[in-house]
Amino acid sequence: MEENARAQRKTFQGTVVSDKMSKTRVVEVGRAAHHALYSKVLRRTSKFYAHDEGNESKSGDVVEIASTRPLSKLKRWRVVRVISKARV
Repeated sequence: MEENARAQRKTFQGTVVSDKMSKTRVVEVGRAAHHALYSKVLRRTSKFYAHDEGNESKSGDVVEIASTRPLSKLKRWRVVRVISKARV
């Protein structure tokens, strides 16, 4: 009897940029990419819609998100934990 091993979920760290929706956060994740011709380091950002069941994170918080099954039209991520709270 073989157990089905699930693939490791993708995780990212990012900053919450919007908490205006109920149980949904918009998380901005930054990354560095090299330009193909000039080899210059470029800063790129992506926005992900993440599910936050307890409405625990607020705008400006640094959070960890993980991939999950589709929860709505745009939500494919969930907030795993709040790494650091925003400074007021």
